[in-house]
Amino acid sequence: MTKEKLIILGSGPAGFTASIYAARAELAPLVFEGSEPGGQLIGTTEVENFPGFPKGITGPQLMNDMREQAKRFGAKTIFKSIDKVDFSNVKNLKLYSGTEEYSAKCVIIATGASARWLPLEKGEKYKGKGYSACATCDGAFFREKTVAVVGGGDSAIEEADFLTRFTTKVYLIHRRDEFRASKAMQARMETNEKIEPLYNKTISDMRGENLLESVELTDTVTNKKSELELNGLFVAIGHTPNTKFLDRAIDLDERGFIQIQNHTHTNIPSVFVAGDVADPHYQQAITAAGGGCMAALDAEKYLAGL
Repeated sequence: MTKEKLIILGSGPAGFTASIYAARAELAPLVFEGSEPGGQLIGTTEVENFPGFPKGITGPQLMNDMREQAKRFGAKTIFKSIDKVDFSNVKNLKLYSGTEEYSAKCVIIATGASARWLPLEKGEKYKGKGYSACATCDGAFFREKTVAVVGGGDSAIEEADFLTRFTTKVYLIHRRDEFRASKAMQARMETNEKIEPLYNKTISDMRGENLLESVELTDTVTNKKSELELNGLFVAIGHTPNTKFLDRAIDLDERGFIQIQNHTHTNIPSVFVAGDVADPHYQQAITAAGGGCMAALDAEKYLAGL
């Protein structure tokens, strides 16, 4: 068994920011980077809204810089995932990676959330090449272009409305004949001349040589197929928090997001949380980083009081 003072789960902006603060406080954190080191930013070609980079920075470069900064102050990082936890003894938290067992006095969970993508074979081909799950992150790359948003809830309409600041046209594709979004959000859609809703439609194929150029639509009523030319496609069908490994070891909400008791505290005194794994609302790199800072400070205070 490997014994640690502090273990941090996750290697996105939340996890690495927490590790930077914790390492500078001489807590020597051990960071489990997981199966997707760097989190969602690894799939982001350009990051233009993270403070301090006036010319932008690639997602992989930003995450690598954060990793090196954390290691500079003494953080240890390993490319492993935690499969199971046992938090029954709050003073001796146990975590398992395969057959390996780790223990810690304190844990920060920053495992993030995964965007729900369309179940299309070509989806991977176009990620970062016209296919995105974050309008706030990538919308500015589609100035004077035509894009589409897939979804039927408040977030889908909100993203479509946001995209009209840059684009000339936004199609809002929904598989049903009415949106489940609130009336206020639907009113916003109806008064925005740049948004055109397409009802009873699903996307059955994606096309384009190097970049996304069009999608194939299938009518859910008639099964008739049609082609829609566009430059960008944004999915707004929700995120899945990466909490399955916890197996309800701590309190989660009905969607699986970790419930925050106070600031970054969970219902277990020695377990703290940061980033998208507890934030279904903002889900931005900068808010995740801020949460990582808070969690590290809270963990430091907890450990000092032992």
